Order: sequence, then structure tokens, then C-alpha cells
Amino acid sequence: MIGLSRVAKLKEHILSEDISGCSDVFTVFISVCNKKERALVFHGSGKTISIAWNAAEKRLFDFQKKLVVKKKPYSAVWAKADVVISCEEIKTADLSKIIVKNKWHNYTRVGISFDSGFSKAFLEAEVHGNKMIDYTFSQEDISNGNIDYSANLINLGNINSYLKSCPTGVPQIAEVPENITIFTTKGYFCDEDNAVYELYSNNADFGRRLNPYVDDKVINKLIVGASQYLAELIDAHGKFIYGYFPAFGARMNNYNIVRHASTLWSVINLYRISADDSLIPKIDKAVEYMCDCISYKNNQTAYLVDKELDEIKLGADGVAVIMLTEYMDVFNTDKHKKLVADLANGILELQNAETGGFSHVLNAADFSKKDEFRTVYYDGEATFALARAYSCTKDKRFLDAAIAAVEYFIRENYVRHRDHWVAYSLNEITKYVEDTRYFEFALRNIDENLEGIYHRETSFHTYLEMLMTGWQTLTRAKKLGISSDVIKNYDPTRFAQTIYRRARHMLNGYFYPEFAMYMKYPNTVVGSFHVRHHNFRVRIDDVQHFIGGYYFYCMLFDEIREYLTDDFISGLENNP
Repeated sequence: MIGLSRVAKLKEHILSEDISGCSDVFTVFISVCNKKERALVFHGSGKTISIAWNAAEKRLFDFQKKLVVKKKPYSAVWAKADVVISCEEIKTADLSKIIVKNKWHNYTRVGISFDSGFSKAFLEAEVHGNKMIDYTFSQEDISNGNIDYSANLINLGNINSYLKSCPTGVPQIAEVPENITIFTTKGYFCDEDNAVYELYSNNADFGRRLNPYVDDKVINKLIVGASQYLAELIDAHGKFIYGYFPAFGARMNNYNIVRHASTLWSVINLYRISADDSLIPKIDKAVEYMCDCISYKNNQTAYLVDKELDEIKLGADGVAVIMLTEYMDVFNTDKHKKLVADLANGILELQNAETGGFSHVLNAADFSKKDEFRTVYYDGEATFALARAYSCTKDKRFLDAAIAAVEYFIRENYVRHRDHWVAYSLNEITKYVEDTRYFEFALRNIDENLEGIYHRETSFHTYLEMLMTGWQTLTRAKKLGISSDVIKNYDPTRFAQTIYRRARHMLNGYFYPEFAMYMKYPNTVVGSFHVRHHNFRVRIDDVQHFIGGYYFYCMLFDEIREYLTDDFISGLENNP
């Protein structure tokens, strides 16, 4: 088996570490993966860690011998080793209490054994990679205390389906026992280059490689790879593969042109970073695909049409303008200048001249109104786009419309929405309008949400975009010498700490190989970003939003670092 050298390297680490087992028994798991298929997991138990390792390793070697006889060698590219370090026997019915405590789907970070001897045991990554737990409680149910604690959450069908497809010798489970053992592990991962990484064994960081210091160099490597991942999803027609639910390898068949345009923004920024000319044909093809979805109401008013729903969304024109202005800036061209103006005219037609607010959706067939409101994000996207259109065309109508929209945001207290697009729009408009109220509103949008963002349990990806854009606005206010007690008294240290913590915490949404290897088709998602509480969803806009916040984090890291102490950074390792 190609990859046994990686298993041997892991053995060195495991046996050299002073790892305490669970009770008087050690249990070791060895996972191997060829990148194409879900990892194979072998485990063994014994009175010492060495005996447990040898038992697991023997099962691995026996499996390999069978494949050699069948002339079907298995080429392991990745290997991972886990040792059980804590365990607790609980009533199976009490699993729901643990799930409710952790609040979010897939955030119950424990492995499960269906017997005390660990002969039918599954790592936490196997549990969630195969949906062995049914997360039947919604966030609303948890908030309202509407929980059926007697419900059986163990999905025996998924477990046995996994065991049937997995040739590692673990027998089928006939019924869910009254008691189960939950456990945590200490792990190490070895990659294709034979580099070994220690993995976190606590809290939301569980299972990913240690990153004690999350600087711009660490993040830049990830976002370049994730942007390349997006570029590789562009097909010959210029359309993206839209996304995956990776646990069972399900590919998303629907499509949203809004997300097409916003995702292309990230690929264009990849060219800005890399100057890789091989990206240009892909980018141009994807722009062309988007342009084929544009419909003209008249020769100066254009809309980007969602052909699947036969409708026009305000946000579609917004992100199209944002992407096209980014394209022209990166490639130093004005080739899309008229189209930007035409799309911005479409936005103007959807704005209420009296209030500054917007209508959200039209019927594509006749441009009649379909929905007055669809999602709050469209308002910020449209306003950001109008300010961008002004920067490109210098047509004051677009700036005046953006100003009217910001006034609407202030009156309607859009701070309550924690909207990154509002942050983008305020940052853009304050480049041209030095109104103290706008700077103060932009900072309120951050400050009144700062504690909620700091303590957010999920790796919710748009928050870092919101923070980084707000940081730029604060910096501009200071450079301009805007006279305001709000700006003067703003606490940049807490701001910087929240940014750093979000950047660190969001690494739990990166599809490291040690996460991806337990999904059905690891090579379709490794190196991307996922939304764990939505069944590890990998969708093009999810990846784009992670990249968006991290892109500005890399650009501005040196500024942020000035406000961070070494004690704060090291403290997050112990109390993230």
C-alpha cells in the first residue's frame, strides 16, 4: 500500500507522545485515504497504546494483503491517527441534551461507540461525514425550548449503509443500544508530502491542524488555493459547478446568477494576486456567460435575469456591477463601462425616489413587479453597486441614488441586520462623501454587533467581510481627520481582537484534508470552504465570502497586528 510510510510516521508520533487513554484501555484509530473515496478507518484496543496501535495496524495490513491478492492495490495519499483520550457512557436518549447544548447542527464533537469495548466505534469525523446523527432540532426549536428529548437521533440506516460500503470488517449494527459511549480523541495527520500535523482536540477547533499564529502568510496560502478551486469549477460554457453536499457526494443542480457574479469577483481577485494569465480565458468565459443572461428593457436599462426562475433580482444587477468594475480595474480596461451604466440604470428604476429604499424582484417577461422584498442583502448590494458605478462613470445620478439609500439605512436602523453589504456600501460611498454621519453609521454597524460577532459559535463567513470593510472605513475617517467623538473614542484594540478571532475561528470552515477525507468524494471539496451547520455545504458563494473577508485580512494584517498582544494570541489557543 502506497502510503504506509505515512502510517509509520504517525506511529512514531503516537508512541512517542505521553497520551493518557480512556479508563484502563487504549483505543487507536488509523484512517487512510486515496483522495478519491471516503477514508478507510481501522481501529484496535489494548491495555497499552502500543498494543492498541498494533491491533489497528494489523487490521490495516490484513486489508492490504487481501487487496494485493485481488490485484487491487490501494494508494493512500493521506493518513490520520487518533487515540481516544476521554470517554463517557451515556443513555442513548441523552444524546439530545448534548446536541441542544452545542446548539448547531454537526457541532456535537464526539465519536460514538455502540459497545464499551470499542468494537463498533466511529470517530467524530465518521459520525458527521456519514450523517449518523439526525439533527432534527432547528435553531428556533432550541431557542423556544421545543425539544423532544425522548427522540432517537441515531440514524441506524446511514450507519449500516456506511458499514456495508466500507470493507474494513466492522459488523452491521442490528439495533440502537440503550447506552452508548461518547469519546474524544487526540489526533495527528500526515499529508502527501509526509508532513505531520498535530490536530486540536478541544472545542470547535476539534480535528483540524494546529495554527497557533494566524497571520497573513497562513491565510494567503489558503485563499489562493480556494480561489483556484473556484476557477477550476468554471466549465467550458463559463458556468460554475454550483456546489456540493459532500457527506454523500450530492452535487447541487440549481443555479443562482447572483452567486455566479459574486463568485467571479473572487476569481478576478485571484488574478490580481497571482497574475496567472491562464485564468484570463476562464474569467472571460464566465463574464460572457453572465452577459448572455442580461435583458434590456430599453437601450440604456439592463437587468441580469435569473433564467431558472424567470425573474430579475435587484441584487443580481448589484453584484454584476461590482464584479464588472473589479474586472475593469484589475485588467485596466473600460470595455464594460456602458454595461455598468446600463445595469446601474436598472437599479435606479427599482429605487423609490421618495424613501431611497428599493423594490427587490421583477418578472423577467414584462419587467412588472413580482416581490417588493426578498432579502435585506439586496439593498446593500445595490447601494455598493451604485457607488461603484459612480466611480466608473462619474455619473452623479448614481452617487445621489447611493446617498439616498444610505439615508434610508440610517432611518431604518440597518445596523440590526449585521449586513456585510451595508458595510461595503458605506466604505465605498465615504470615498466620495465625507459626511460625518456616514462614518458614524458605518462604525455603529460594527460596534453594536461586535460582541455578537466575537462570540459567534459558527464560522459564519460574511462577518469577517463586514469587519474588514469597517476597518477600512475607520482608517479613512482617521486619515481625513473627521471630527467626531464616536471616531475619536472608538476602541481599535477590541476591533482588532475580534477580527483576529474571527480569522482564526473561520479556519474551522476550511476543508483541510483531515476533514475532507471522511466525505464521499474528498477531491471534490478539499481546499474549499464549507458551512458546517448546513451539512458541510460547499457552494460557490460560500467559498467566495470566506475568500472575500480573508483577502482584506491579508492586505491589512500589519495594521491589525499592531493592536494585538502576544498574550491575547496565545490565550486563544487555550480558550478560543
